[in-house]
Amino acid sequence: MRLTLKDINDAAKRLENKIHRTSIYCSQTFSDFADNKIYLKTENLQKTGSFKVRGAYNKIARMHKEKKLECVVAASAGNHAQGVAYAASERGIKSIIVMPNGTPIAKVSATAGYGAETILHGDYYDDAYGFAVKLAKKKKAEFIHPFDDEDVIAGQGTIALEMLKDKPDLDAIVVPVGGGGLLAGVAFAAKQIKPSIKVIGVQAEKADAFSKSFNSKKLISLDSIYTIADGIAVKTPGKITLDYILKYADDIVTVSDNSIAETIIHLMERAKLFVETAGATPLAAAINKKLNLKDKKIGCVLSGGNIDVGFIHKIIEKGLVSRGRQMRLSVVLPDKPGALENFAKVMRSNNANIISVQYDRTSCELSLNETILHIAFESAGLQHGKQVLANLKKSGFKLV
Repeated sequence: MRLTLKDINDAAKRLENKIHRTSIYCSQTFSDFADNKIYLKTENLQKTGSFKVRGAYNKIARMHKEKKLECVVAASAGNHAQGVAYAASERGIKSIIVMPNGTPIAKVSATAGYGAETILHGDYYDDAYGFAVKLAKKKKAEFIHPFDDEDVIAGQGTIALEMLKDKPDLDAIVVPVGGGGLLAGVAFAAKQIKPSIKVIGVQAEKADAFSKSFNSKKLISLDSIYTIADGIAVKTPGKITLDYILKYADDIVTVSDNSIAETIIHLMERAKLFVETAGATPLAAAINKKLNLKDKKIGCVLSGGNIDVGFIHKIIEKGLVSRGRQMRLSVVLPDKPGALENFAKVMRSNNANIISVQYDRTSCELSLNETILHIAFESAGLQHGKQVLANLKKSGFKLV
């Protein structure tokens, strides 16, 4: 490992006036949820919509100063792609970005909008990465790694410089973890400035290669991953990033997809912030008490805001269900006029809003004069939903 604090400061100088100096502010709402003082670092409002531009720009700017670059190639699920495309276009360099199939359309379009040639290949980042490395060799172009590169790590570490300059009394910084570039950079930089600070990474439960690697102190790859947090869906952690993280990070925790979706809704409703799935994981860990910290000042890095508009309704529905704001039930009713009206009256008296109704007359468990109604309804929350179900049973309805 060769990084020094000077490398982080040099990266900050290269980024000056090239990216946004994103704000960090305290949220009382999320502080109450988390039993800690929560500060949000709004990298979702960063140029290109993500922190990734920091590492990409630092890498390309430093290399271009040493030798004239004609073309760069990168592999990315979206955010690194936009960072590389932006940095390359700023320097008049051609960029080719390989992205996995299934990358949100918004990220593909935005990458092309920054001047890159985009290629879709493979189902996961790792598939796109292998193809991109071969392509770079074929075209004699420079490959810009999204995380396993010390110049990229140094660029990401500038986040810690900003956070500790704005809030020097922070007790902990929490960041998402995919390949590990952000956690490696923030952990290294933060510990140089304030050795007592805790730096914690967050992964999705079903894409936890780095969590397993951190706990076993060796690199572990996963055969398959599944998470809505596409920005941190990486099967194989970085070797360089793992070395830095084992030395400087304090912990890596995991959160469920449901808690990620729920947190995105919280951010929309309470903070009026638009945050992508990976970017919501630090706050999800904090408000779900995964950090083993209490009464501390915690900085949560909202790492990106590049979420596909077409995907939002799925996230919102998943979040509403996990919070008990939407519930589903099945009820047996007499198959005769007025039965649905009687059911609806009870729902109305409980302030539950029916949003969908589906009849099922074919179940073998029904008698000839019965039907099953599959209902989806809106409630004020989990406790209200449970009360609705209890009152339906008191009113004589048979729930299945």
